[in-house]
Amino acid sequence: MSFSEYLSDRWPTILRMMAEHAEVVLIAVGIAAVVGIGLGVAVESRPALARLALALSGAMLTVPSLALFGLLIPLFGLGVTPTITALVLYAIFPILRNTITGLEGVPAAVEDAARGMGLGRLNTLVRVRMPLAWPVVLTGVRVATIMTVAIAAIAAAVAGPGLGELIFQGLARIGGANALNDTLAGTLGVAILALVLDLLFVVLSRLTTSRGIR
Repeated sequence: MSFSEYLSDRWPTILRMMAEHAEVVLIAVGIAAVVGIGLGVAVESRPALARLALALSGAMLTVPSLALFGLLIPLFGLGVTPTITALVLYAIFPILRNTITGLEGVPAAVEDAARGMGLGRLNTLVRVRMPLAWPVVLTGVRVATIMTVAIAAIAAAVAGPGLGELIFQGLARIGGANALNDTLAGTLGVAILALVLDLLFVVLSRLTTSRGIR
């Protein structure tokens, strides 16, 4: 069966897997964004704590993804839970790093002006510092999303949902009927999904960033 015939026959299944893949990625990145941005705001003004948080979250990126998925099996079993947990652990670092970097990049003069206008610390953060830091913060979320799209494919090793199932099926039956088609469809699906999500972040950035700092 040619690849075009394969796609014509299997496209509903491939689209379903792509939707499942996108779902676990977006859920994981959403959780990681809450944790990473919240932690970044909390430690940004405390250099020692900021370095510790970055070191701990960055250390997660040194753990091979297949090994981390395996380590989570005794705790969460197979399926969606270990998949999302692992993706959250990987996604926190770029979001946390960019949150700290973005907030540190806000000019001190702007903060002084905000305080001079009577804004308290919370109002200064919400109305001045975070809007100015937002493009950098959003870039961290964008990087985390694209990174986890690729890592989520490996979640098939722990029965996770998504396009990784096609890739693993194809590799397990290499040389068999449609093995190459399965692997190619899964790989292209991951690449297309990453591109689509990246374009969505470009649009989101334009919609949520003040015109004055674009």
